[in-house]
Amino acid sequence: MTAKITAARKNFHDELVKRNTLSLSSDDVASNADSSQRTSVGIALSIAQVLSAQVIPKKLTGQRVGKQFEEAVEGFLKKTFPLLQSLRPGKWAVENVGGSRAEYQISRYEPYGHLADLANAIRKDRNLASVLGNSYEISPDILVLRLPESDEVINRDLHLVDAKSAKNAIIREANQSRPIVHAIVSCKWTLRSDRAQNARSEALNIIRNRKGRTPHIAVVTGEPSPSRLASLALGTGDIDTVYHFALPELIEAVMGTQNDEAINMLCTLVTGRRLRDISDLPLDLAI
Repeated sequence: MTAKITAARKNFHDELVKRNTLSLSSDDVASNADSSQRTSVGIALSIAQVLSAQVIPKKLTGQRVGKQFEEAVEGFLKKTFPLLQSLRPGKWAVENVGGSRAEYQISRYEPYGHLADLANAIRKDRNLASVLGNSYEISPDILVLRLPESDEVINRDLHLVDAKSAKNAIIREANQSRPIVHAIVSCKWTLRSDRAQNARSEALNIIRNRKGRTPHIAVVTGEPSPSRLASLALGTGDIDTVYHFALPELIEAVMGTQNDEAINMLCTLVTGRRLRDISDLPLDLAI
């Protein structure tokens, strides 16, 4: 009997192929490949063939592919993470807010509610904007949220809280009603130098601007090049972990290149626990 996460991973790949997010051109260049880099083309082609990608007459625009990749990752997390009640009990929601960045979505949730007031103050005072720049801006793609719990649930097994204690704990619905950001997941179909830098900058803003515990900070990508994956995954202090949309398939493809540099870099990322498969993501979020 197929495990739920294994089945969800297969459905995730099937959706990418069905919607032509992952596709091939008439000259066998995959939609996530850099056509100017031979190694990237070869690795991406191998993955695309294993996942049964189809040849299409015209590649989708980068904006559309990015949106569809976000939606596929959102769907995968909705199908998997709420199933892990044995590891992470609670009321959970997964939201894709990538298309609503102008509304400054993050300020609707704890521990970032204060950023709405800051954004309003900056709009009114140009001097504040010149001092702070974009150091307060957080534009997430996908949020994993935990809803506050009633005292009835908190006290279900033991009488833990009452009107005399825990008056500021954000998990108590009696104190506040906003969902709590448990994880922020950034989706990058491919990685170029600017996209890697943007992901790091946003991760640092997430850490600096919170008023509470730091959420999980993850990036999911379809990038086939080990060197470009390394530009984001190597190092610590900002992003928790980078997740590849098809890591076993990537490993097989890279090993087939006989490119020692690419093989060594990928081995460093995997053995160094900086690169994992998307199927690892829901379980990692349960920690």
